Amino acid sequence: MREMRLIAFLVLSLLIGVFYSCGNDGQAGQKAPDFKLSALDGKTITLSQFRGRIVILDFWATWCPPCRMSIPELVDIQKRYWKKGVVVLGISLDDPGMVSTDYIRAFINKHKINYPIMRADRQVLINYFGISNISIPTMFIISRKGEIVSKLVGFRPGAIEENIKRYFNLK
Repeated sequence: MREMRLIAFLVLSLLIGVFYSCGNDGQAGQKAPDFKLSALDGKTITLSQFRGRIVILDFWATWCPPCRMSIPELVDIQKRYWKKGVVVLGISLDDPGMVSTDYIRAFINKHKINYPIMRADRQVLINYFGISNISIPTMFIISRKGEIVSKLVGFRPGAIEENIKRYFNLK
């Protein structure tokens, strides 16, 4: 129950700066924290299982308009760049007390999301955001070696693809 309250508090703090966009915020070169979360399809997902691939780690929520706007682009990136070693992973910040897993599954189906979606836990939020305010969507671009190369806050059409092309010379 206490963990749910913390997640609810963090989700409410997401409203601050949701539309703010930026590139790298000084975390470049840091090792991306590993995590172990259950995907909504029941599979256990760890970041380390994608070592050797480029990972777009998207923190989002169903109620967030910029998050919803970013979904078609993420679906397209997953489809077009999968064979080039890019994988998209979504971490939902929807409050479990307010948004059911069934609702998120229906949302995934409706929006044809083709990448794994997990629910955030307290530890992953602390590991990626510390104690600072969280804004969503926030996307971390993680290298094949597991290092954060870019952090994108907010949704800016084309920014994700621009970054993966710039950092990894993908076409």
